Amino acid sequence: MITTRVLTGGSLAAAIDDLARLRIAVFRDWPYLYDGDIAYERDYLQAYADPSAIVVAAFDDARLVGAATGTAMEAHADDFAAPFATRPERMEEIFYCAESVLLPDYRGQGVGHAFFDAREAHARDLGRRYSAFCSVVRPEDHPLKPQGARSHDVFWRGRGYAPLPGVVAQFRWRDIDQPDQTDHPLQFWMRQL
Repeated sequence: MITTRVLTGGSLAAAIDDLARLRIAVFRDWPYLYDGDIAYERDYLQAYADPSAIVVAAFDDARLVGAATGTAMEAHADDFAAPFATRPERMEEIFYCAESVLLPDYRGQGVGHAFFDAREAHARDLGRRYSAFCSVVRPEDHPLKPQGARSHDVFWRGRGYAPLPGVVAQFRWRDIDQPDQTDHPLQFWMRQL
């Protein structure tokens, strides 16, 4: 049975290495193809000590099998704020649902909904009017795209999210088949809370 709980303070600090390994494992697959680094991940996850942040963890008994993160948009990377410069919403109104990572064997059991439910409730508690996230954009003919790969668009739309035309961030990481970091486009999706 999968259970979810919010990690803060000491429980978050104790789970940092497990969270880092989980992110590396899940993001290594399509469509992110991320060649992760544990030291970078540890450093990146420190951002979730921010008072506006939430980390929702999914456990199979004591084993961490998934996690979802979120924080106030203005507390996240500047790279993610720039695409909103022409939008009418203010940064202080937006909650950023950062990552949702879940091991493949645990997908399709409602954990994704639990992740969004917890983050959206947290955003409302913070007085946010909008919830947003972004997803990497890959070409349909990408050579590493697995046969039968499908997007999460139906799930996201079912939760009330829609892509924001022209609101695309650029973020750098090294793909598993590349020697160096490259820019990757990330399409933002948003809904009103």
